[in-house]
Amino acid sequence: MLQGKRVWITGASSGIGAATARSLATSGAEVVLTARRENLLVDLADEVSQAGGKPIIRPVDVSERAAMEELGKELSAMGGIDVLINNAGVMPLSPMHMVRVDEWEKIIDVNLKGALYAIAAVLPTMKERKNGHIINLSSVAAKVTFASAAVFCASKAGLRAVSDALRKEALHYGVRVTDIQPGAVATELPKSIRVDPIREEVTSKGGVWGPDAEILRPEDVAAAIMFAIAQPDHVDVSEIMIRPRLQEH
Repeated sequence: MLQGKRVWITGASSGIGAATARSLATSGAEVVLTARRENLLVDLADEVSQAGGKPIIRPVDVSERAAMEELGKELSAMGGIDVLINNAGVMPLSPMHMVRVDEWEKIIDVNLKGALYAIAAVLPTMKERKNGHIINLSSVAAKVTFASAAVFCASKAGLRAVSDALRKEALHYGVRVTDIQPGAVATELPKSIRVDPIREEVTSKGGVWGPDAEILRPEDVAAAIMFAIAQPDHVDVSEIMIRPRLQEH
């Protein structure tokens, strides 16, 4: 399925990105791992190598356009990317009345613009080869809004819209597009919440990310990603919503 292919995972240093890298370790693919934290990428690359995988690490911030363009040139020179997994994301929740504009910009820069920069880095080569797969990690929040999450929801709804519109374009030149919409997952996302009462609410006992919450593991979402990748070329898994059984919205 992926023997000899090259897969790029953004936000690979932890959570869903790292779990997906581990799932790909025995696939025969070359896995390009990018994130800001180089030390975690090095540790993950060691894991992937020990499992028989072929990792390449590049520390990069997806919100830095020039750095992403340079990486795109490097990847094109290597022969391009067969599968892009747009996973990098942040979630600094806050009520709108607090007007935390710097955080709003960070959300849009990483969750939406960062994904667009990655798409820009791979799409021309995919179109030229008439083959490729772009997988965007949006969220349940792309379809359901939550208090204190207005801008986060907007970023994920925007990414979902990009996914659907790109799918309609790319079907004409052989590129598949999948939008994965996870619910609550046990990742580092809540750590990016800087408003103490909100962070405490979602991570305390009884909260969405609380210690007793029955939420998804990163490996659960990685399995959904692997399912989408595993389909034959004529099958496009357009959307997968995956959430904890007990999550109502």
